[in-house]
Amino acid sequence: MFRKLRRDDRKLSLEEGRDILERGIFGVLSTLGEDGYPYGTPLNYVFDDGRIYFHSACEGHKITNIMFSSKVSFCVVDFVEILPSSFSTNYKSVVAYGIASLVAEASEKLYALKRLVEKYSPDFEKESEDVSKRSLNTTCIIRIDIQHISCKGHIEV
Repeated sequence: MFRKLRRDDRKLSLEEGRDILERGIFGVLSTLGEDGYPYGTPLNYVFDDGRIYFHSACEGHKITNIMFSSKVSFCVVDFVEILPSSFSTNYKSVVAYGIASLVAEASEKLYALKRLVEKYSPDFEKESEDVSKRSLNTTCIIRIDIQHISCKGHIEV
């Protein structure tokens, strides 16, 4: 179902791919629209036990696309170093493929918001509790259940 990497010598371990997802600052969500065009959007996220969570307004381009086709990919680039004299690039990246869905249950939404705050605003966890509860009805949480991870890198010494 999922393609094998063309350059097997650049394949990173699944463990390294999970580490990249864990420590990444942002990723690019790619969806497919009714018009057949792909749509990529950078966003903050949290990786949690084989799932990716992010928050969003409850309407818009990515939500419309997810409702059309729940199959998505999510790319995180962990490290980039341009090597001008070698005409090359050192990098580490991961692409996660999965099924996106809107989280309906309040407890899971609060859990995802809590994890996002822990990652991006750790000094404001207490303050975020009220904000998270108040915004439950106006904030959408999307969960990607990961089905496959492709991890790739190149480090030239």
